[in-house]
Amino acid sequence: MENRERKIIPFVLIIYAVAVLLRLVPVLLSRDLGIGLDDMFQYDMLGRSLAAGNGFRWYAPPDREMLLNALRYFGGIDTSAIDLPQDPRGILTTFRAPLYPLFLAGIYWISGLEARFFAARLVQAFMMASLAPMTYALAKRLDASERYARLAAWIPAVWPMLLFFPLGLATENLFLPLLTAGTLLLFKAVESRRLRDFTLSSLLLGLATLTRSVIVGFPALAALWLWIRKMRREAVLLVLVVAALVLPWSVRNSLLHEKPTFVETSLGYNLYLGYHPEGDGSFIFGPSLDLITILDDAERDAVGRERAWEFIQQDPWRVPELMLRKLGHLFGLEDRVFAFFYSNGLLGTFPPWAVITLFLLLVLPLVIVLPLAILGWVIGPRNPGWQLTSLLLAWYFGVHMLIMAEERFHLAIVPLLAALVGRGLTHWPLVRKGLRKRQSWAYILMVPVVVLVLLAFLNWGLELAGNADQLALLFGPDGSSARFNY
Repeated sequence: MENRERKIIPFVLIIYAVAVLLRLVPVLLSRDLGIGLDDMFQYDMLGRSLAAGNGFRWYAPPDREMLLNALRYFGGIDTSAIDLPQDPRGILTTFRAPLYPLFLAGIYWISGLEARFFAARLVQAFMMASLAPMTYALAKRLDASERYARLAAWIPAVWPMLLFFPLGLATENLFLPLLTAGTLLLFKAVESRRLRDFTLSSLLLGLATLTRSVIVGFPALAALWLWIRKMRREAVLLVLVVAALVLPWSVRNSLLHEKPTFVETSLGYNLYLGYHPEGDGSFIFGPSLDLITILDDAERDAVGRERAWEFIQQDPWRVPELMLRKLGHLFGLEDRVFAFFYSNGLLGTFPPWAVITLFLLLVLPLVIVLPLAILGWVIGPRNPGWQLTSLLLAWYFGVHMLIMAEERFHLAIVPLLAALVGRGLTHWPLVRKGLRKRQSWAYILMVPVVVLVLLAFLNWGLELAGNADQLALLFGPDGSSARFNY
């Protein structure tokens, strides 16, 4: 037993060290790189405001001109009638969840503002690298063998988009480690039945909710699952701990708007985009500017919900199609960020063969991993880890099908997908043996695998066909000046 533990511990350390080094390379090579995309600027504003002791505010006077210029340049909007509050500290906001800006504020307070981006990227590189050893542990609890659990750990360790995500100021850098750690500890707690493990898991899932409130349904479903399995004390503990973390910020937001308000008020905006007649269930640039001139977060949220409901009523038969499209976007190929930055000249200019190579490096991991993850989900024992994984995936898919989806959203479940790969490869020899012997149970198991994998490839084929003209420009000699919108 001691020899086995000695072997496991070095592997965990090695995989973490490799994952850190791979993420440090782009961080060190881009030490003086600025930031891009509105989300990053907004998180930076909130982080600076918190670090300065001004509270959860954005668009202070130095940042307001950036907003007005963006509206004028990108949206062609007349900004002369926009009346921005004159508080020098900025505008109080509830639009974003609080934890990631608070995380940035802590880094800014220590590093100072001059080196804040580099400092944030360093910390994020170490945090995102933790996905690799946690995936190993997840795979073991999903009944993967030692060999294939180690293979699973390499998937997030070398996943291209996960290598570069620490460069951006994006919630994924905090949300992914919190969600993965919370899920892993929940698996462990169910095995150990220790209140300490349930408490730690609940704390992490509560913090994940304060980073991206869209995940709030998973702790609720997990608590219901615990209750049904006669772990009622643990179910109550999970709900109480998550509520204790989430409610104070919800009360703050409610007092600010003088009506019940949750962790963030971005739902209306996202629903507006998710059901807009010009859209397809994902982010769309033009309509994304429609509600920005509404400065009151609660009003913007209400208008977004009302307009989304109007869109649904105008064409209710479009909703099922949109939901399927959103699921397709959730598992879309990971080329959007690269296409945006490269086509706007932010990455330099490469020969076409290099652009195509980079494109393939970005999109192929999902094409390889998802079919194997589907195999792992279908075959193998339906143990508690599998049941909780299924609950998490069902909630995550469902909530994004109802609201909106982008291909980057599936990065949050890459550790789970990788763990399912390890599980699938572990149990595949038994299924393969059954297929060779023409046993009916093996054929029955493979039917949903084949159907789901074919649907995944159909989704990718339709995506590539729909983007054919854009990809031709991107791969051409003038790809770095194609100027695609995000």
